[in-house]
Amino acid sequence: MTAPETVHAPAFGQITRPGDLPAGLRRELLACWAEVANAGGAVIPPDTPLPPVSPPHLAPALDRLVAGLDPGRRRLLTATAGGALAGWLIVRRESHPLETHCGVVNHVMTRLSARGLGIGAALMEQVRRVARDEMGLERLKLTARAGLGLEDFYRKAGWTEVGRWPGALRVAPGDDRDEILMALDLREPPADGRGSGAAGLTA
Repeated sequence: MTAPETVHAPAFGQITRPGDLPAGLRRELLACWAEVANAGGAVIPPDTPLPPVSPPHLAPALDRLVAGLDPGRRRLLTATAGGALAGWLIVRRESHPLETHCGVVNHVMTRLSARGLGIGAALMEQVRRVARDEMGLERLKLTARAGLGLEDFYRKAGWTEVGRWPGALRVAPGDDRDEILMALDLREPPADGRGSGAAGLTA
């Protein structure tokens, strides 16, 4: 598979039940997560030490995500290139009765070696389709850390910034970042000319 083919046609997969995650893919997910976290991605679970982290540090958090997988409530989406994991994300339905028409996208990440190949943009288009056509969701939302340029990546994927929590994220002493709130209306068709730029670090 050549680089241009990877940009336009990554292979997508889904894990929708806890027992369906192969051990090899679990190792790849953990390796990707550690790599992205150590590169500055905003993907550190609350009970995980700050970077540098290794896959064992993140294993309990991944296992919790996988334990909650269910076709109608939470799915793990993957993109592979050249037979190897290139990126992944989680999409879940809101559980409150007033919000079950909405979903949340998080843990958006790509391997460093796959940056610039359009993997992240392809994943965002795939999650749009899965959330709308397979999960029956009408809206998606996510949060992103300011200072990484992620809001630009999501805007290119059709998302809209709807607000911010100023200084809500303290990355380090003296380094407070806004938490950016973004939304996607799945009832609207994708805008023409949406970019397929490089993947952001994470949501």
